[in-house]
Amino acid sequence: MLTIKRINNENEFDENVDREKLVDFLFKHLDQFGDPKEQINKCIDYAFSKSEGKGGFLLAGLLDDELVGAVIMNKTGMIGYIPENILVYVAVDASKRGQGIGKQLVEKAIEESKGNVKLHVEYDNPAKRLYERIGFTNKYAEMRYIK
Repeated sequence: MLTIKRINNENEFDENVDREKLVDFLFKHLDQFGDPKEQINKCIDYAFSKSEGKGGFLLAGLLDDELVGAVIMNKTGMIGYIPENILVYVAVDASKRGQGIGKQLVEKAIEESKGNVKLHVEYDNPAKRLYERIGFTNKYAEMRYIK
């Protein structure tokens, strides 16, 4: 049975899930849809920040004390015109996919969040179907200007 642990700050990491293990897990299991470890660490710093408008939490999915899934949710510092939360990272161990772990983690992240939730997903990411089944809709096409 999947155990989902919420982590709100550095002090809540333990022997089963420490920061380095979580970052390594996300880096590995996000595959081509992931970011460098430095950026994952910045996302965790943001989630743990006590500054106004910042914050969030991490979820660790464990099977028999083994890390099999992870989520990072950040607050956006906005309300109404942009959802209050952004689901930044969701990853499931490649050998455990298709067992409902991702669905349980995303649903728990939504439940634990105050306000609306948004996420960014690439069109060719297979997880897009999971998000749609949970109830996420495609309201906008994101556009970026990269300097």
